[in-house]
Amino acid sequence: MSLKNLTDVSYFKLNNEINRPIDGQIPLHKDKEALDAFFKENVEPCTMTFASTEEKINYLMEHDFIETEFIGKYSMTFIDELYTFLAEQNFQFKSFMAAYKFYSQYALKNNEGTMYLERYEDRVAFNALYFADGNEELALAIADEMIHQRYQPATPSFLNAGRKRRGELVSCFLLQVTDDMNSIGRAINSALQLSRIGGGVGISLNNLREAGAPIKGYEGAASGVVPVMKLFEDSFSYSNQLGQRQGAGVVYLNVFHPDIEMFLSTKKENADEKIRVKTLSLGLNVPDKFYELARNNEDMYLFSPYSVEKEYGVPFSYIDITAEYDNLVANDKIRKTKIKARDLENEISKLQQESGYPYIINIDEANRQNPVDGKIIMSNLCSEILQIQEPSVINDTQGYDVLGTDISCNLGSTNIPNLMNSTDFGKSVRTMTRALTFVTDASSIDVVPSIKNGNDLNHTIGLGAMGLHSYFAKNQMEYGSEESIDFTNIYFMLLNYWTLVESNNMAKERQTTFNNFEKSDYANGTYFDKYIEGDFQPQFDKVKDLFKDISVPTQEDWKNLRDAVAKDGLYHQNRLAVAPNGSISYINDTSASIHPITRLIEERQEKKIGKIYYPAPYLNNETMPFYKSAYDMDMRKVIDVYATAQQHIDQGMSLTLFMRSDIPEGLYEWKTETTKQTTRDLNILRHYAFHKGVKSIYYIRTFTDDDEEIGSNSCESCVI
Repeated sequence: MSLKNLTDVSYFKLNNEINRPIDGQIPLHKDKEALDAFFKENVEPCTMTFASTEEKINYLMEHDFIETEFIGKYSMTFIDELYTFLAEQNFQFKSFMAAYKFYSQYALKNNEGTMYLERYEDRVAFNALYFADGNEELALAIADEMIHQRYQPATPSFLNAGRKRRGELVSCFLLQVTDDMNSIGRAINSALQLSRIGGGVGISLNNLREAGAPIKGYEGAASGVVPVMKLFEDSFSYSNQLGQRQGAGVVYLNVFHPDIEMFLSTKKENADEKIRVKTLSLGLNVPDKFYELARNNEDMYLFSPYSVEKEYGVPFSYIDITAEYDNLVANDKIRKTKIKARDLENEISKLQQESGYPYIINIDEANRQNPVDGKIIMSNLCSEILQIQEPSVINDTQGYDVLGTDISCNLGSTNIPNLMNSTDFGKSVRTMTRALTFVTDASSIDVVPSIKNGNDLNHTIGLGAMGLHSYFAKNQMEYGSEESIDFTNIYFMLLNYWTLVESNNMAKERQTTFNNFEKSDYANGTYFDKYIEGDFQPQFDKVKDLFKDISVPTQEDWKNLRDAVAKDGLYHQNRLAVAPNGSISYINDTSASIHPITRLIEERQEKKIGKIYYPAPYLNNETMPFYKSAYDMDMRKVIDVYATAQQHIDQGMSLTLFMRSDIPEGLYEWKTETTKQTTRDLNILRHYAFHKGVKSIYYIRTFTDDDEEIGSNSCESCVI
């Protein structure tokens, strides 16, 4: 018997009936029936039971399912108390999808895959015990946040915490390649190793000389970035955790790199197989200058990274192209080619229509908002990680003459509807900060020394959020309305404030700050000016009421925090980032990330199982009007919400744009001649996001009406 292939079960059929309206009503009760059936037919008969918590723990340790070291930091008396506390909370999944996702993807199973060894409470307990590192008070606090689903660690942390046979706890990695064969070789080895242990890998190819560039001492010329991309793609395909998961990577290139057009061509549907990349994601670094040149319909020059580095003495990534553009154009020592900026802009939009790629990093905006000393040069697989990096210098033995700083990121999310119900918002966020910090402190990626060095020096974390649209709908606010933006402003300001408070507390406790803290805007106090001089209080009565039981920091509170930070510093270089949240949001019974939902009843294709349906959280007759699909929404409203959150987030956010191939009439005022989506639509929205101060655009999702399934989503008059 396999847990994935149980026969004579009713829960899939019951769940599928949600998508079949009956007399104009969406039968949501079928999902509750499916959930009940799933526990009766699958979970209860297939869960191994034990006489006591101690017996369970001992069994799991003796059979190499969980590590003994973290358990040994606590007495069994305390572990019993923790389990009693968790049981008293009476946790229950609210949807079939949530329970199914947890038990199919996250719950620990026996070696044969026929029995569950964990319930949700067990996974929460092991997370809490692991992240608290022997601190009983903290373990209880983390368990409290997780069992009430106010806090959700990212999948690698939640899945692997405490397990004996596991991958890494961190979510993703970022690597920079410099313009030499040693660096390329070392980066390929690093990609192989990082892909093996888990997490997506981002790679910056900005510094590599373009195709046709001279190579000193050789008669031939450089092959450019595309062959290197192919090497990385093959590396990820090979290093796939023994077939358990597809290796995942993204490569970034600056729009002013001479290989930019060939780089984009690798994702075209009709690309030659010699250059086509199928599984690698693409991302672009876009300086302000590109927007200016495209807006004015001017020519743009592409600059040879080799000659730029030779002239300026630093890798191409570290040149401020916007500031130096005219000098680069005028300098005869720098090889350059000329294209039309608007032609490139249209090529970017065409590719986004075809494939969803490339991601866009507004690199000057990211650095403009960066409060720490150093330069951001790239992002990660989901475009929300934006941290400074220093290049390494690799010698002929593949060792480091100069050990630079690359990035590992560990993430977690607040569940907005649940955190808003916390009895102590500040304590909740401080607890989450501690839990995430343990992952950073415990992480030691020795196999890639530049990753380890960056982690050891900078102690970065990324706390984000999910469930924003769910919260808006629950409280009957239209996504993108002035009230919703007011709420977003205060919520993310609170996340910023309390993570700063806790980072300051930890720096004081440990007498340690992140590297070069003294050169940051935190240290000189200017980071806090906007909060001390501005009015960051709820503006609308409805929003004031939502925060009535939550303390919103005053200007005086910000002054006090500024002074405390100046005195004792901050432990974390980076604290906040909003990830896209995949399956983990289903387990939390909330909408993913902070973007709008796409359907009232979401459809998921589950490999061999078939389709599973997931109703929007809190869906009822009152909330339904506030659950407009992202595909029917003006994307400028989504950008407005993200831009509002961005002013408080020191890293980035995975902003997805949702577009119909046939755009609803009247949605955009410039659509006067055709309703078909065009490159102009994407160009305008990218410029809008740029002017709003958004640092990155993750993915473009285009929906074709022909793909619409007949069912609950097409019932215009349905009720519940």
